[in-house]
Amino acid sequence: FRLKLMAEGELKDMEQFFDDLSDSFTGTEPEVHKTSVVGLFLRHMILAYNKLSFSQVYKLYTALQQYFQNDEKKNGIDENDMELTNTEELEGKMEKEELDVPLREEEISCSGPLSQKQAEYFLSQQASLLKNDETKALTPSSLQKELNNLLKFNPDFAEAHYLSYLNSLRVQDVFSSTHSLLHYFDRLILTGAESKSNGDEGYGRSLRYAALNLAALHCRFGHYQQAELALQEAIRIAQESNDHVCLQHCLSWLYILEQKIFDSCVLLEHSVNKSLHFGLPYLASLGIQSLVQQRAFAGKAANKLMDALKDSDLLHWKHSLSELIDISIAQKTAIWRLYGRSTMALQQAQTLLSMNSLEAVNVGVQQNNTESFAVVLCHLAELHAEQGYFAAASEILKHLKERFPPNSQHAQLWMLFDQKIQFERAMNDGRYHIADSLVAGITALNSIEGVYRKAIVLKAQNQMSEAHKLLQKLLIHCQKIKNTEMVISVLLSIAELYWRSSCHTIALPVLLQALALSREYSLQYLASETLLNLAFSQVCPISLNILHMAIEPVLAHGAVLDKGCAMFLVAKCQVASAASYTPEKKIEALESAILNLNEAKTYFAKVDCKEQLRDVLYFQARLFHTLGKTQERNKCAMLFRQLHQELPAHGVPLINAFK
Repeated sequence: FRLKLMAEGELKDMEQFFDDLSDSFTGTEPEVHKTSVVGLFLRHMILAYNKLSFSQVYKLYTALQQYFQNDEKKNGIDENDMELTNTEELEGKMEKEELDVPLREEEISCSGPLSQKQAEYFLSQQASLLKNDETKALTPSSLQKELNNLLKFNPDFAEAHYLSYLNSLRVQDVFSSTHSLLHYFDRLILTGAESKSNGDEGYGRSLRYAALNLAALHCRFGHYQQAELALQEAIRIAQESNDHVCLQHCLSWLYILEQKIFDSCVLLEHSVNKSLHFGLPYLASLGIQSLVQQRAFAGKAANKLMDALKDSDLLHWKHSLSELIDISIAQKTAIWRLYGRSTMALQQAQTLLSMNSLEAVNVGVQQNNTESFAVVLCHLAELHAEQGYFAAASEILKHLKERFPPNSQHAQLWMLFDQKIQFERAMNDGRYHIADSLVAGITALNSIEGVYRKAIVLKAQNQMSEAHKLLQKLLIHCQKIKNTEMVISVLLSIAELYWRSSCHTIALPVLLQALALSREYSLQYLASETLLNLAFSQVCPISLNILHMAIEPVLAHGAVLDKGCAMFLVAKCQVASAASYTPEKKIEALESAILNLNEAKTYFAKVDCKEQLRDVLYFQARLFHTLGKTQERNKCAMLFRQLHQELPAHGVPLINAFK
């Protein structure tokens, strides 16, 4: 009855209600004792009401009327079922039971303000989902709508501004993310939240960490000059306050910024030592990971790098740093891939996928839903595609698309790998127009990879001069940024252009340069591939000796296409060597070459590489003709003709390239 009186009456009726509540504690025999459960609740409610400004009181009254009208539309008024909520920050109507179940998107949309506890629950839930399972969080537009609704009723809600900052990062919105981050620290200082917990030092702490976060934000978007200015400001304030923890974070970011200009291990080593000294295991471990990555690119031995990662793993398990354990395993996967050890990379990837997160998450939320998890899955998809298991690779990519939707922050990883796998399939199948259409997508995600693949398409289309110009420009750029792996790949492509133009003497120095680089930087697989190219450039009896040095790593860790090319090359060298043999040994050598060609044909068929299959069939037909095996020759000739009609040679001699 009292609720109906307030809702259908005027604002003074609600004021009278709270005045009457205060009278409940007076008298010799009060209606409610102050220390009882009900008494404590009523006193808390009265205190919160007295703190409200006039505008907030009016909003509370409006929310009360709306609550009464909505309830009356359903089943009438039931006072016993009504749940009074905390009005401290002026908020409205969600029953307590609703907080115990996950919020669906349509349920979160609120027509009125939420209570302080409800808002905090909503923000913590969405922040947790953004970290652990972004697919279950609200979409960026829906989440921003709800945050705007919260900020409309409470503009000084600092945590809402910070979640808005995280939400803007999901969609790479630099303006909104910067705006929200600055508002977060402004509100943190204005509300005094930092000063309450840290005394007078709280304001300075907010300022220096605001500058540090701003530097990190600019660095993420590639604004290195602005990032450096913000970082200098953070360092200055931290030095004035003698905040060693903040200074260590600044030192780590300083290394990242300096790395864009020149390689500097000194800053990083100093950062790791200082982080260990001040008891910052998380920061120390990140420093070790960065140091290992830098030394891997510098060509350090794999065993030393793995020893360093083992030391960092001890820190992770000692302090239960689940996220860094994942990063370490992903780092190992990438290092083994860099060194061409696909078997070891596959083992590390499976290790991470079979692990359970050490962090407690809600039921139904995916674990390990982080960048390292995405990196490992992408490597796994590429490894399967290289071995010809395209269906399995498609399943992995499908899982990646479900777990990391296109609007998520790690989606670019699987997008790039997906485009690269499609490109390789199109090239293997001889569909160069499709491969060319994929170049634009790859370039948008990784400009260096895109330019390299554009040159590969031009080379396959026999546009040699255009491909050579593009590769030369890419070579200069990669040498400037010290991308050694791409430099070697470009050198191998340039060498192939030379021998396709019958300039084998010019190709030889280029291949020797690639071999020297691959050995200097411990890139064993690229070294093996370079040796195979060297053997191809001078097919002769000596080439068999070169092949014995290179073929084992290729057969053990190489892609199916590379295995097929290696076996094809072995057959060519066997035929070249057989010219000086006696007739009996020559027949034996040619038959052995045919067996190797059969193995190469199996590999090429697995990845549907029709051009290489055509060359193998041509070579086999010639060998069968030499051996006088007419039936086998005719069969190979028929299959060759079918493929040759499907893939015309465009006037280019057959068997003129290693790959």
